[in-house]
This record gives sequence, C-alpha cells and structure tokens, in this order.
Amino acid sequence: MQIESVFRNNEKWIAEKLAINEDYFHDLAKGQSPEILYVGCSDSRVTAEELMGVQPGEVFVHRNIANLVNNIDLNVMSVINYAIRHLKVNHVVVCGHYNCGGVKAAMQSVDLGILNPWLRNIRDVYRLHKDELNAIQDLDARYDRLVELNVEEQCVNLIKTAAVQEASRDRGLIVHGWVFDIRTGKLIDLKIDFQKKLESIREIYNLMNQSGQ
Repeated sequence: MQIESVFRNNEKWIAEKLAINEDYFHDLAKGQSPEILYVGCSDSRVTAEELMGVQPGEVFVHRNIANLVNNIDLNVMSVINYAIRHLKVNHVVVCGHYNCGGVKAAMQSVDLGILNPWLRNIRDVYRLHKDELNAIQDLDARYDRLVELNVEEQCVNLIKTAAVQEASRDRGLIVHGWVFDIRTGKLIDLKIDFQKKLESIREIYNLMNQSGQ
C-alpha cells in the first residue's frame, strides 16, 4: 500500500459520510459519550469498531500487544481511569483473539529482548494455569486456551483497580471477557462471572477506602 492512497481514501470517506449526513463531522466534534471501554490487541487484523459493528463515538479503545492490563503500565491505567471516571462508561471489555502473536511468543523459550518483560505477564498467566494447559496435548488447542485464560486474568487485573470497584458499586459497571476468532470472524463471550470474580479477590484487593489506582 502506498501512503498517498491513505489520503485519497480519507477524502472518499469524508464524501461518503457527508452524503449520508451533512452534519456528520459537526455532530462528531461535539464530544463523546461511549458506553464501552474496549481493551484489545494491537494486531493489525483485529479492528475493534469493525468487528463490533459500532460507529465512532460509541466505544473508547485501548490496544496493546496481547491486550494486557498491566498495573505498572501508565498508558492503560490512564485510559481506564479516564474512561470510567470521566467518560462514565458502563462496560469494560477485554478482547483477545486466537492466533495472537504475543501469546504465541510467550509460549516459546526464546530471548525476545525488550519484549521479555511485557511477555512475562503472559508467562505468569501460563504459570497460574500450568496444570490445565500442560494437560492439553494439542499445541494449537493449548495456544487457544492460553488466549482465553489471558483474557480472564486481564479481567481480574481490571477488577483490582479502584476505578472499576468504585464504578461497579456506584453505577453497576460490568467487566466482560471476549475472544475474537480470527478464523471464523465470530466474537465469543467467555461469560466471565464479574461479581464472582470481584468477591473472590475483595479481601486482598479492596480499594474502596483508598484513592487513585
């Protein structure tokens, strides 16, 4: 793809939007009030808005390698805080995907340099669920299961934050775990029991008497 084509595509997109609604960009500039915060993978094949069928302004999006919610990553923590406390989203989604390069790399015994500390978060997920994963003989099936477990653990990481706990208590915010099956196009709800997860960690991670993340 030539970079110049991007600007031609942009002009075409503008014309298409204005043909449907001449006030489209005027309305868009008024502000945003999304209902959903989406934390997904940076993979170029997985586009959040397209796979959900939503329009600009409906979803606040954060993407990184392997859709991690890392408590020392100020980027994702700032996004979570802003989306929940200022935009007042009522749903937070962690969406992984099968054939995730980051998850696959974490399964390999290879020194990947600067990626090592990032991928260690996924290796920690493997360690927590080692018995279940090692019992899966088919490597592709094991890979898929680690993708799912990684989503689940990132949901738990979200639940550990004060912003999520506060919004859950005050307005019923819910955390969801999804997987996008890149082989079929299907979006799969892992049906993570948010309240059960919250209760299971409340004794240690309850932050309701503290401020900040």
